[in-house]
Amino acid sequence: MSIDLPIIWAAIIAFAVLAYVVLDGFDLGVGILFPLFPHRHDRDVMTNSIAPVWDGNETWLVLGGGGLMAVFPLAYATVLPALYMPIILMLLGLIFRGVAFEFRWRSGPDSRLWDGGFWLGSSVAAMMQGIALGALVQGIKIENRSYAGGWWDWLTPFSILTGVAVVVGYALLGATWLNLKTTGELQHRARRMAMALGVALLVLIAVVSLWTPFINHLYFERWFGWPTAFFSAFVPLLVAMCAVALWHGLTQDKHLQPFLAALGLFVLSYAGLGISFYPYIVPGALTIEEAAAPDSSLIFLLVGAVVLIPIILAYTGYAYWVFRGKIDPEEGYH
Repeated sequence: MSIDLPIIWAAIIAFAVLAYVVLDGFDLGVGILFPLFPHRHDRDVMTNSIAPVWDGNETWLVLGGGGLMAVFPLAYATVLPALYMPIILMLLGLIFRGVAFEFRWRSGPDSRLWDGGFWLGSSVAAMMQGIALGALVQGIKIENRSYAGGWWDWLTPFSILTGVAVVVGYALLGATWLNLKTTGELQHRARRMAMALGVALLVLIAVVSLWTPFINHLYFERWFGWPTAFFSAFVPLLVAMCAVALWHGLTQDKHLQPFLAALGLFVLSYAGLGISFYPYIVPGALTIEEAAAPDSSLIFLLVGAVVLIPIILAYTGYAYWVFRGKIDPEEGYH
């Protein structure tokens, strides 16, 4: 039996991107929520909750982006020119966020400036990730195996909508993370925010989901054509179940359940993208097989991935295990 290396690598890249979204999403969300917590003490507790893990979470972004370049060079060479501006702005946001995260501890009375930088970097990074996603869903114009669109093709009403949806979704992850990791008034405020953000995100998911099938006939056929419609119908059903679990967890003072439910909403939305895209890696333009590097390269890289990914997973799991539990506002973790 032959091994379909491009599909295996597509699954690995998809997993790396999903891992980045669900892991880095909540700490970006904490930064997005900064203006809603004006007191320095609350902000210190918020940053303490993500300090042990936020840097490692971005490992998955490097793996996803680097893997795409090495394994699907044609997709990388066509997608990157189409998304230069949002990707550059995203990277600048992540850099500025990282600098602000470190400098706010050393700036004393001027920490509010760096707090603003932490919020701005987090918000810009999240918004640009959503815009890039929306632009990819819309489709990228390719002719003769190269990008043939304009400089501003990425900026449309649909991509702005997806950008807002990602910002709200990350803010929900951040609020449910704070509900999980903090205590007292900070936790109560985060829980109340999560309720409002959950409703807003479900509305945005519904609007994007109803809009997407009418962007491309391939999406419409995948979601409403038979027999794929039978399997696709399970996604909105599972989204509804996660929404109920989120609301129940928040109203019944659960701590872990709302965070897991919010993660479930992201995973299911991501699965919906997979249903829409497959077997394309650039929707309507390049399939996974067409964009893949030669098998010899895929095998060589797969050997490294088989060694590297379990190490990253083990390190990540160990870090979360060591720093499990609630944040003590005075003493750190306990």
